[in-house]
Amino acid sequence: MDQPTILLVSDDAEFSNAVTGRWQSERSLPVFTLMNSDVCLGFDPESFHIAIIGGLQPQALSVVLEAMDAAGKRVLFVAHDAPTLQTVRDRWPGILALRQQDAWLDTLLLVAGEALHRAAAEDHARRTQQVNGVLERQSTLGRYMLDMRHTLNNTLTSVLGNTELLLLEPGSLSANARSQIETIRNMALRMHEILQRFSSLEKELSVGEQPATREPATRAHAARAAL
Repeated sequence: MDQPTILLVSDDAEFSNAVTGRWQSERSLPVFTLMNSDVCLGFDPESFHIAIIGGLQPQALSVVLEAMDAAGKRVLFVAHDAPTLQTVRDRWPGILALRQQDAWLDTLLLVAGEALHRAAAEDHARRTQQVNGVLERQSTLGRYMLDMRHTLNNTLTSVLGNTELLLLEPGSLSANARSQIETIRNMALRMHEILQRFSSLEKELSVGEQPATREPATRAHAARAAL
């Protein structure tokens, strides 16, 4: 979700129109998904950044807020009266509740804008963490391959040596056995080439890291020379 997305849940068309209409004057306009209390329970938590809820039928209030709270998304609830506001704050402390009174739309936009920024930052951090996790696993695999390359080279040397000895004995092997041993030798040579490439990559990466490690020392030397 690159563009900010808001799930707007309401049974009151005037409430929905007021929220979406107020946002039209802003430079950054999010994508709105409009639902009423009858259909919103099938929502996908990954399809929106935050939810704004208001103008619900009384009998739908608990069901909708319970589902939203369980989804772990940021939820902004707009209450018509003080008792409802207090009930929501007491029962669902994770839901941000505000009163629908003077300038409530301005307050809603201010709070929702901040919630969108935080949600976007959390999404970015989560994606970065996932990428880092993949890179760490690949790095671990790469380090293991580098650590084991000498053992594999020794094993391949033994395989190659024995296959060459067998192939040097004319008439001791059937044509079928000779063909199979040649295949083993050729595959062992191929594996040897791959391991050599690992060693070459390690050297290339080490050379690439040297300027970065020498740079602080060079700067320190230049600073001392300037004194």
